[in-house]
This record gives sequence, C-alpha cells and structure tokens, in this order.
Amino acid sequence: MRFFRRGGQPQEPQPASPSEPVPEPSQPAETSDAGVAGDDLIGDEWRAAAPSDTLAFEPTALELDLAPAPNAVLGVGGIVEPAPIVPPPGSPESASGPQWAWGADWSADKADAARRERERAQLEAGLEKTRSGFGARLRGAFGGIGTDADWEAVEETLITGDVGAQLAMSIVERARRRREMTVEQAVRAELEAILEGRDGGVWEPERTSDGAPAIVLVVGVNGTGKTTTIGKLAQRERALGRRVVLAAADTFRAAAIEQLRIWAQRTDAELVAHAQNADPAAVVYDGLDAAIARGADILIVDTAGRLHTKANLMDELTKIRRVIDKRLPGARVETFFVLDATTGQNGLAQAKAFHDAVALTGVVLTKLDSTAKGGIVFAIERDLGVPVRFVGVGEKADDLLPFDPQGFVAALFD
Repeated sequence: MRFFRRGGQPQEPQPASPSEPVPEPSQPAETSDAGVAGDDLIGDEWRAAAPSDTLAFEPTALELDLAPAPNAVLGVGGIVEPAPIVPPPGSPESASGPQWAWGADWSADKADAARRERERAQLEAGLEKTRSGFGARLRGAFGGIGTDADWEAVEETLITGDVGAQLAMSIVERARRRREMTVEQAVRAELEAILEGRDGGVWEPERTSDGAPAIVLVVGVNGTGKTTTIGKLAQRERALGRRVVLAAADTFRAAAIEQLRIWAQRTDAELVAHAQNADPAAVVYDGLDAAIARGADILIVDTAGRLHTKANLMDELTKIRRVIDKRLPGARVETFFVLDATTGQNGLAQAKAFHDAVALTGVVLTKLDSTAKGGIVFAIERDLGVPVRFVGVGEKADDLLPFDPQGFVAALFD
C-alpha cells in the first residue's frame, strides 16, 4: 500500500531515560509556518516517520502486519497468506512446481469468461431470498386465467415486493393490454421493458481525454455499507489491473478513516487522508492531485454519511463537486448512491433527495442477499431514472457484482 498524509501535528518530546544513550542530534526537517512537517508522507515513508510526523494516530499492529501482504486474510491463528494451487504429488505438473491460476493454458478470454460465469453463479445464489420470497409470490399469482381477481393479486404482490404502488398499477395496466400473452408472460415482458431502457453493458471507469483519472463520488446514509462498498469496488478495479486512489473524505464518522485504510491495505490501493474533522473538500482536492501525479486510473471518494433531511450536510456534497470542477474543469464525475435493499421505499426517498442535490449517475444496491423484496430494483430504474450499476450479495471482497438485468428478471421467474 502506498500512503499519502498531509503534514503532521507536533508532540511533546519524551524525556530520555538516564540509562539510555542520548542520540546524536539530526538535521531538523523543514517545517511550515504552522510548525508541522511541510512535506506529505508518500510511499513507504509513513512507516519510518516519527510519531510527530503523522496525524492523529499511528498504524496499528494489525495494519503493519497487513501492509506488506495486501492479499492476506485473517484466520483463527492470525494473518494467513494465500496459498498457491499445488498439484497432487506424482502428477506431471508437480515436477515443474506450483501452477498459478490457469497455468500455461491461461488467456484473457478464458479468464474473462470464467469471471462472468462466477459472477452469474454468485448473483443466483445471492438472489435466493428474493426468488423464494417476492418471486415465489409473484409466480403463485399467475395461476389464474386473467380475471380481475387475478390481476389484483398480481398488483398486490408487486406492491408488497417493494415495486411501489404507482409503478405496480402501471405495470398491471399495461400488462392487461397484452391479450396475446398469458398473465405471467405479460408481467414478465413489462418488468423486462423497465430495465431495457437503461444503458447496457458493465460499467467501466472512463478517464478524461487529458489523462486525468476517472472520478467516482460515493454517497449515501450511514449504515448502508458505503465504505465497505468502496473497498469492494477498489478490489474489483485492482483485480482488473487498474491503479486506484482512495480519498478518505468521510472525516466526521469515528473510525471511518481507519476503516478505509484497512481496505486500502487489503486491495493494494493508494490512500489520501487528512486528520479527523478536516475539511472533506480539501481531502478531495489533495486526492485529485495525488491521483494525477501518480497516473492513477480511478479516484474513489468516500463521503460522510448523511441524512437527506440535513441541508448543511447535503451542501457539503455540492461543495465537493465545485472543488472537483475547479480542479478539473469539464471532468466527468460518476456519483454512486449506496442503497440498502432492506430499506425498500424509504431508501428510494433518500435516493431522490441525493439525486436532486448532486445528480446521481448510478446506484449500488447492497444487502440484496438479505431481503426477500427485490422489487426495489424496478422502482429505482423507473422512478429515479438512474441505473443500478452494482449489487452486493455477500460480505466477501468479491461479492460486489455488476448488475445483470436479464439475469435478475430470470431469477424471479425461472
């Protein structure tokens, strides 16, 4: 992990013990007018820095252990290094040593196909509650021949599945006009039509023409899994070979910076952070500078969780956008709203308020594996007019998946 820090805070020197030798005086570092170190700590310099050269806290023992092994995981006995894939003794491959990944048969196309297949299987497994809940009730409502009572049952099922009352009535009204289809075929066609209007394909970060990094501003309410989603997104981009910089602009929540530091270490991303309660816009500005200087492919900004009813906090988001526009005029900024799928229509109301403030470009739907009401996806796409980009279906770092509209609808009906 490469680490960026802004300046430092002076500390009182500790008196030396009489039995300890007095070190030779060293050349003092250049300091700014405020009395703190004038140079940022970049790369591995933060490891060798004295406590007075860092801000607010020192790396914990766990973080120091994880730093040289970003892919390590925590086991019962402490740090566990990932092990290579070793063929059984006596096999032809064992003579040439461990075989990593695909071995000599590796190709980019095969790796991509395997990744898509893995993600499809993960999505199916993550949608099990939605399939057995909302999907099962919806399929059960298709048993009739299309009487008024049958259509009322379908409408009620859509509403209880978090589709929303207005959208549910609209779906049923249009489906009833499809007289050449069965009830199930008509409703499925209408649900697919809601998702067909979105821009297709898997989202990819787009760098600007002048080589500046892609910028992703992640917003949302505390408790929705916002910072964890950022870590998972960083993991995904690093696995695709991109250089990632994280900006810890959530300077108000306790331990938010430390949480992002751990994710930066695990994903081998670069981190830009200031002290607790620092100006979030200043963190973003320094993050842009660091990302440009390092030639990063993407800058992901963690913002403070806020309620949509707090005007001053919402204004802070618009200030961050102004800072980005000033630093990189004309830069495209992706703004992802992290929505907890278990909150249903309440979360949709929050998303609308954020959309009015900062113009959302995508939604990340977390905890989809924990709800039996997956209909919120259709409400987001139709009422909000913003595409669902990713869905979270678990706690692992690779459980953030690109949203597949066709696969989602198929999971409800098949």
